[in-house]
Amino acid sequence: MKITIRPTCLEELDEVMPFYDRARLFMATNGNANQWINGYPAPDDIRRDILNGNSYVFVNEGKELEGIFTFIQGEDPNYRIIEKGAWLNDNPYGVIHRIASRGRVKGLMDICLEWCAARCPNLRVDTHKDNKVLQNILHKNGFTYCGIIYVSNGTERLAFQRVS
Repeated sequence: MKITIRPTCLEELDEVMPFYDRARLFMATNGNANQWINGYPAPDDIRRDILNGNSYVFVNEGKELEGIFTFIQGEDPNYRIIEKGAWLNDNPYGVIHRIASRGRVKGLMDICLEWCAARCPNLRVDTHKDNKVLQNILHKNGFTYCGIIYVSNGTERLAFQRVS
């Protein structure tokens, strides 16, 4: 199945929000029940991503949406301070956040990483310590564990970086 990536349209918000419900359930059933809690990401988070031009959808050959993610080129305030490690470099970078899928297509994260790297060879990602699935995908795709960062709600995340 051929998958393409394009910017998310605001009119698609109601269609993509169930992807996050599915992702929360998937994480919880795979030992990661504490990453996306209290309704995060909320519709307002995704609406802001869309309006800022940072939200993208995976689209199949039939023009159906298969997933969504956020890709921001530029500084992430949560990444200014890293503990118990260091970033690989201080060069401009892109950050991937809030990836979720409909659950019908395998390998969307791999497609996402390839697409993002083509736009910015210096990528950073963070995830919860219990998100072993994403950690394995990141290691498989050449990411290096760099240390611990803290997100806006004060909880810690494992930080990864890859330079292509």
